[in-house]
Amino acid sequence: MTSIAIIGTGYVGLTSGACFARLGHDVACVDVDADKVARLSAGDVPIVEEGLDALVAEGLGSGRLRFTTDVAEGVADRAVVFLCVPTPHSPDGSVDLSYVEAAASSLGPLLTPGAVVVNKSTVPVGTTRVVERLLDRDDVTVASNPEFLREGSAVADFLRPDRIVVGADDERSCEVVRSLYDDVDAPVVITDPASAETIKYAANAFLVTKLSFANAIAAVCEGVGADIDDVVLGLGYDARIGASHLRPGPGWGGSCFPKDSRALIHQAGQAGYDFRFLDSALEVNLQQFERMVDKVRRAVGGDLEGRTVAVWGLTFKAGTDDLRDSPALEIVERLLAGGARLRAHDPTVSEWRPPIPDAVELFDDPVTACRDADVLVVLTEWPSFVSVDPVAVVDVMVRRAVVDTRNLLQPGPWRELGCGFEGVGR
Repeated sequence: MTSIAIIGTGYVGLTSGACFARLGHDVACVDVDADKVARLSAGDVPIVEEGLDALVAEGLGSGRLRFTTDVAEGVADRAVVFLCVPTPHSPDGSVDLSYVEAAASSLGPLLTPGAVVVNKSTVPVGTTRVVERLLDRDDVTVASNPEFLREGSAVADFLRPDRIVVGADDERSCEVVRSLYDDVDAPVVITDPASAETIKYAANAFLVTKLSFANAIAAVCEGVGADIDDVVLGLGYDARIGASHLRPGPGWGGSCFPKDSRALIHQAGQAGYDFRFLDSALEVNLQQFERMVDKVRRAVGGDLEGRTVAVWGLTFKAGTDDLRDSPALEIVERLLAGGARLRAHDPTVSEWRPPIPDAVELFDDPVTACRDADVLVVLTEWPSFVSVDPVAVVDVMVRRAVVDTRNLLQPGPWRELGCGFEGVGR
């Protein structure tokens, strides 16, 4: 058992803390938000993430997991301290390291000799050196251990990962961090800090490229009369390609892909390389947003002005309540800009909260959201939408039209009711 402190109880910090406790470590999670700490200490998890509630409850019950606002008390005598603080992006694509820098500066005088500080936040290449300088401790080392957690499956991703990456300049630090995962069955990549930091950005850049490729091929399929589902099936069996991240959709987004892609492009530019390849993937994504809006525009007769659009799904994907950089909201904004009225339902959004536009009406029921609508647009792939009765939906709409940007619904039952039904790449 190793004593661990987690600085920050956001998505990454909370999941990491609860999972390390499950692995048998003694974990103290530190956050400046007193209300949040009080809720977590009572077992009230503020985010939607499968299995996380039970894991936090288990950790609290065993005494291996606790939450505090006292940084000094939280890191006292801790062998490993993880930095899991926000790293938002600036308008130019660079990463705002102010939270990391503030945390490192405050930790310096508080750490026990021999402690290993670990960057788990997604940070620009070279941040390990920045943290070392701000800690100003010769008896403390810094390592990189990037996270590869997908929202909606983060607990499984942590406990059953594809790989574990550890970057440090000395063997001892690498071994300390690696040993935290002794009970996890996964390949371990031991490398230097710069390579570990680059692996995270490179992985996300490759994934967004696959997603943009799938959306571009879907557009081709629509033009030539091919079926994207069959095309992706044929591609996915190729071991050199794989089926993951080839499913088309309204565009990609979320808390990581957009900002990490912009950050890598910015870093590449600083290093003297024009990363046009990744620029193209971002441009395809913007085109995809507009393609989806065009589908809606055609479904209502060519003009969005004054039309009522029912929207199913606002989060950036199913299995999470995260709205950050949601492609659904990107499309919602464009529909509103075209003059449409929006009525929306999402299983995790019971009341208005940023960044949902003020003009969007929210409803607790998917059928009610469709009342008097000219078109239903599916923007998030929530499984519960599949079981909604098409007859009940069509009965409350003024026009029979569906645009399914996730290829979630079966077109047959809707078309049998006289609905115009359009998916992506079909």
